[in-house]
Amino acid sequence: MVGAGEGDAEGLGVIVDMSEKAGIGSSLGFRRRTLRSMKGRPLRFTPRRDAGLHGYERALQHAGFSPVAGVDEAGRGACAGPMVIGAVILQGGRGRIEGLSDSKLLTPARREELYAEITERAYAWSAVVVPCYDIDRIGLHRCNITGMRRALAALDKRPAYVLSDGFPVPGLEVPSLAMIKGDQVAACVAAASIIAKVTRDRIMVDLHDRYPAYGFDVHKGYVTKAHGAALVEHGPCPEHRFSYVNVRALRNNGAVALVEETDGEVSGEGRTEGARA
Repeated sequence: MVGAGEGDAEGLGVIVDMSEKAGIGSSLGFRRRTLRSMKGRPLRFTPRRDAGLHGYERALQHAGFSPVAGVDEAGRGACAGPMVIGAVILQGGRGRIEGLSDSKLLTPARREELYAEITERAYAWSAVVVPCYDIDRIGLHRCNITGMRRALAALDKRPAYVLSDGFPVPGLEVPSLAMIKGDQVAACVAAASIIAKVTRDRIMVDLHDRYPAYGFDVHKGYVTKAHGAALVEHGPCPEHRFSYVNVRALRNNGAVALVEETDGEVSGEGRTEGARA
């Protein structure tokens, strides 16, 4: 299913639900990093240390690469619910969006405010929803990479360069750069992380209405003590990822390891990896 996203401005926003798509195929900090062209040659433009979140996009624009898209995911470490990948182009949009940051460092209310601004003012944006059964069937990393490609392909405007959070996205037709903590150093990646996070959180709240025993509205499917206790009491529901060790352990021997107690809205929740098999 492909449809205009909520808050869509002039038809630029797209949400793709992968449940209807068959066959899903250096710590950067604020250090300077040489950008590279598609052929791997260093460009003559590097962002200043104090250039801020828009430094990479400005450097690429000066080198002739415009617009620049950012891509990021939410839900990679959760043991229930979908994974969502967001892609955003800010260059060419309607004014600069202030306050962008890694979505996990923002309050839920602030994320919702920024989501509304991004979907209204960005040059283009998209979100891809990868359901839990595709993650089980195909594998988390393959779904993540393919979802990033599809999110970029769903943009109404073609980027000239792509910045991705965490790891490279092979198979793109334009040059790209993988950035550790990219959602903290590049504005378009931060915007993509907000699109992904808010889209996924809304899905998890809806799933709570369908499966109220698990508390999806609080922990959003991540591994918490309360979530583990609900799994022990009720067993997994269809939205759980059976390829994850804590869910699979329950199916295999009736016990779930209660690991990493959190309250859902904590810094780093999107990078919880302990639950995966």
